[in-house]
Amino acid sequence: MANEGCAWSRDNELLRRYHDAEWGVPVRDDALLFEHLALEVMQCGLNWLLMLKKREIFRRALAGFDPNRLAAFTDTDVENALAEPGMIRSRRKVEALVADARAFLNIQKEFGSFHAWLWNFTDGRTLVYESHARNMPASNALSDRVSAELKKRGFRYVGSVTVYSMLQACGVINDHEPDCPRFVEVMRGADVTRLAE
Repeated sequence: MANEGCAWSRDNELLRRYHDAEWGVPVRDDALLFEHLALEVMQCGLNWLLMLKKREIFRRALAGFDPNRLAAFTDTDVENALAEPGMIRSRRKVEALVADARAFLNIQKEFGSFHAWLWNFTDGRTLVYESHARNMPASNALSDRVSAELKKRGFRYVGSVTVYSMLQACGVINDHEPDCPRFVEVMRGADVTRLAE
């Protein structure tokens, strides 16, 4: 099924739209990076299609994914978020995102932006792992390093698998299938490093 997009996106219109418009596009906008992170945190133990279906609900419940507003959440705000119709009722995840927003703001303060901190792990370059065409991992050495650093800085729900998914989503790693039209499209104008791993 060449030229139809990555296999995971073919059977659902919402997945296909996300794949064709967002997934793997290099992101250097902090607001969008935090949204990617928040969605991955909410996804832990669940499926990605559910996250896309609930994305607008999350926006309403979680202050539009604005880290400044989310970092100021009180216990009452957490209760209100959990009471939003259709919201995933996980207090631990919402509280984790409040902690993550605070840690995110600390990185911004220290490095000028979250994207400067994140992209420094790859010297600002999108990575293409040649071996992933044959065997897509759930995590790798890069996601291990980023995960460890995030945890040290107070982030929660940021295990290596979660971080790997975020790195794919925000274009730090291009894991589009080689025959997917988006494989080349997302790299237009980007600096790319190809690795054998």
